[in-house]
Amino acid sequence: MTAPQAVGSDRTGNQPDALAVARWCAAQGWPVHPLAPGRKTPPANCALCQESPHSPTECACPRLGRWCHGFHAATLDQDVLTGWWQTNPDFGTGVACGPAGLVVIDVDSHPGPVPARDRILPGIPIHEHVDLDGLENGYHTLALLAALRSSPAPTEDTSTLRVRTPSGGLHIWYLDDDHHRFTCSTGSSTGRALAWQVDVRAHGGYIVAPGTTTSAGTYTVLPGARMPAPLPRWLAEELVRTGHLKDRPESRQPVPSPVPDRARQAVVAAGGGRRGAERVLDTVLQDVTDCATSSEGAGFTGKLNRAAYTVGGLVSAGHLTHGAAEQLLLDAARTARPAQDRQSSAVIRSGLAAGARQPLYVGKARG
Repeated sequence: MTAPQAVGSDRTGNQPDALAVARWCAAQGWPVHPLAPGRKTPPANCALCQESPHSPTECACPRLGRWCHGFHAATLDQDVLTGWWQTNPDFGTGVACGPAGLVVIDVDSHPGPVPARDRILPGIPIHEHVDLDGLENGYHTLALLAALRSSPAPTEDTSTLRVRTPSGGLHIWYLDDDHHRFTCSTGSSTGRALAWQVDVRAHGGYIVAPGTTTSAGTYTVLPGARMPAPLPRWLAEELVRTGHLKDRPESRQPVPSPVPDRARQAVVAAGGGRRGAERVLDTVLQDVTDCATSSEGAGFTGKLNRAAYTVGGLVSAGHLTHGAAEQLLLDAARTARPAQDRQSSAVIRSGLAAGARQPLYVGKARG
């Protein structure tokens, strides 16, 4: 059986039936769950789960065949899948990467300024004499990482399943045959990351299935293999190096977690205050970017608002400038919800203004 293919962004005869996509994925042993019609995020939870927030592990809904809690409800049960897609034939298909044993390298191609050199390839210094002209997106950073390891670029790996995204990005699917239990990350994170504009989808996350159509277009299989190949050894070693291992803390290596240069330059507190402000920034920004793998209605707006409020307090206390704060928050929001710039900007402005009324002094004397 070969992977379902789709061409174009409209629902035509070229596009596989949505239920057929879900059934095909489940037949490969990849637990699947629905995505909201036209979107790449799961549908909202049932009313009871929305009214009474709780841990997915404590919820009876998945056991009752409901789709609550996103990828936590993913299943291989063909009868359950049939029921879901009969309820809403326009559902898309998400694959729970961890239970499927998948590691998907999600390469982005978003316009934006190149970050500080220490964030292009976290943990790998890029000296000032290295010319970065032409480096614009995740295709370039992943190719740079592969070249440093004397390995072929994964974006050109025709031996494995590759899926073009509607935004011009690329999903490169691999099997974690050695059962490393790698975890997710976002390429713009100031914490765990493989490369700038290169996300990792593994345990704790999901990926949009090939053949799925959203309002932006269709996730289209590229020429080459129609099934995932084993994760290349060099790439597995890079994931270990950058702290992506789950439940194996003894194997992890320290990974720097710097604040981007523009924020570091704006953090004006001295000594412990400076480091303390960086830590606060890192924590609240990570909370926002982690929403990239969260389900719809899982609190993104609330997290962004809380982050903006906290950062507004840092601005008011003199730890960083308002301009740097606003850009950092917008970058984090764009990573988690790339199509919501307008809404995110409004939340950020409101949160910053409210937080500015409560200065947050971190490790330095007031005044």
